[in-house]
Amino acid sequence: MIHTGYNTALVALSIAIAVLASYTALDLGGRVRSSASGLRWVWLLGAALAMGGGIWSMHFVGMLAFEMGLPAAYDLDVTLASLLIAIGVTGAALAWVGRSRAGPRDVLIAGPVMGVGIASMHYTGMAAMRVPGHFAYSLPVVALSVGIAAAAASVALWLTFRPTNVWQKMAAALVMGIAVAGMHYTGMAAATFSAEQASAHAAHVAATRVDQQNLALYVAGATFVILFLAMLASAVDQQRIQEELRASEERFRAAVQAVRGVLWTNDPQGRMAGEQPGWAALTGQSRDEYQGFGWSEAVHPDDREASIAAWNATVAARRTFIHEHRVRARDGLWRHFSIRAVPVLDAHGAIREWVGVHTDITEQREAEAELRESNDEIQRYAYIVSHDLRAPLVNVMGFTSELEATREEVRALLRDHPQAQRIDEEMGEALGFIQAAIVKMERLIAAILKLSREGRRRFAPEPLDMTALIRGIADAQRHQADRRGATVTVAQDLPGIVADRLAIEQVFGNLIDNAVKYLDPARPGSIRITAKPAPGNRVRFAVADNGRGIAPKDHARVFELFRRAGAQDQPGEGIGLASVKALVRALGGRIELSSEPGLGTTFIVTLPRKPATGRQAVAEAQILEQMNVAAE
Repeated sequence: MIHTGYNTALVALSIAIAVLASYTALDLGGRVRSSASGLRWVWLLGAALAMGGGIWSMHFVGMLAFEMGLPAAYDLDVTLASLLIAIGVTGAALAWVGRSRAGPRDVLIAGPVMGVGIASMHYTGMAAMRVPGHFAYSLPVVALSVGIAAAAASVALWLTFRPTNVWQKMAAALVMGIAVAGMHYTGMAAATFSAEQASAHAAHVAATRVDQQNLALYVAGATFVILFLAMLASAVDQQRIQEELRASEERFRAAVQAVRGVLWTNDPQGRMAGEQPGWAALTGQSRDEYQGFGWSEAVHPDDREASIAAWNATVAARRTFIHEHRVRARDGLWRHFSIRAVPVLDAHGAIREWVGVHTDITEQREAEAELRESNDEIQRYAYIVSHDLRAPLVNVMGFTSELEATREEVRALLRDHPQAQRIDEEMGEALGFIQAAIVKMERLIAAILKLSREGRRRFAPEPLDMTALIRGIADAQRHQADRRGATVTVAQDLPGIVADRLAIEQVFGNLIDNAVKYLDPARPGSIRITAKPAPGNRVRFAVADNGRGIAPKDHARVFELFRRAGAQDQPGEGIGLASVKALVRALGGRIELSSEPGLGTTFIVTLPRKPATGRQAVAEAQILEQMNVAAE
């Protein structure tokens, strides 16, 4: 038996190598999943070299720190084999837990495997020692060292792919370095050395010690250079990421400005904090003025209380904030803004901050107000005009009746006149034309009044079973359809909506009536009503027939008042589809058609599942219009 000990300086050096290697491996390993497929393998190789090579270097320096009073040498092939074992096992474990589909349970597989590999590296390295003596192992201590290696490896893999900040990473690297060193020195404690000779020459021992120290410094120096290069590559990559983030932030800010928006952030509790240059530029408030809930002082007094309540409710619910209010701009004018804010979560699911955008919609709201005012004026004008037209029309009707009454007197006075019959016939024909024109004008005035009233109607929304409602409409027109040899089919599962029942009945009643009227007599008529979901929580109803069809040039004009297309062999004044379009718009929807002469026509009515009126109806109608344009 011989007495052993350790060189304290080399022991400290070995621990420092282990800590630095652990930090480098944690940093490089954390980039594996977040990198593209090509760079992923580069960072994986770097992490394997850092952790495997660092552990091997720590082991080798620790071996050189071991003092046993005997000259020692190392088998180069076995020593290199121990290095390859460390790198290979570490790389395989990192690759296993670095897969995109890997989960926490994979650490339970890769960790023990990596630990056994590290232990194999250690004992392979010890087997490379060539000393004039023998050494034996204590199996319980060997088992303890393997257990420490497996536990340390599992923790290392778990930390490698767990999001951490710099300080957490440094603390983890310190724990990892001490654990790896603990495994090594526990393994060394498992060995018992015995010399073949009673003693060794002191001079030879001293020379060997110097050589070991120099060798330790060479290995440590090479290791530090490798780890430094790895950290340098990590720093360069981090700089690249920072540049990409900076460019992304600049693009985001430019996009916000492009939509006339103002970007702002709030703390997790929903209070405005820090520098907010966008908000300050908009409102003219200083940092002290907008801090906390001071921003609300720039909100219109009529909107302030509702805005604060809505914001607090959103923060408590941790959901997306969507709101609208007026803000006093720097120039003192009130402007309308649409607000959207989302919570930004950290790696643990807690809210880190709120990011929001105020988008200036003043011009849009002013345009909507002008449009509503214009529509109201048109409706009033239509009512006034139709009312004023009806008054003289009543007079014309009255005088026509008087002329009809005096026609008998004129006929009696001209009884003996040679042109009496011609005069009587011409007078009768003229009166007939006047009466026909009066009747037609009366219908036109009635149509204008009807459209005017529909524009001012107040709807009473209610949940509607569209399958039952449309089947009722079809049943009401069944006699007319049977007479023309047509079948009306209503799908079984039409989605329900919330809308005004009378308006919906008028819309689909007109469409089914038109389909029946304009069927092709050359083939049996078929009318089908179906529906499917549409973007924006809407439903797209389709009324399709196999009738005459409509020429492309007439697709738009059929919705115009008093306009009709195709052969005029059916009664009507051209107000049905105009009325349908007015009703659909008032309901917040849209109507369009697809038709080809000789094949049939399909009217598509897109309606919201829930009622939309006023400003909401206008906004949703615009969104629907944009969706349809994008789809086309």
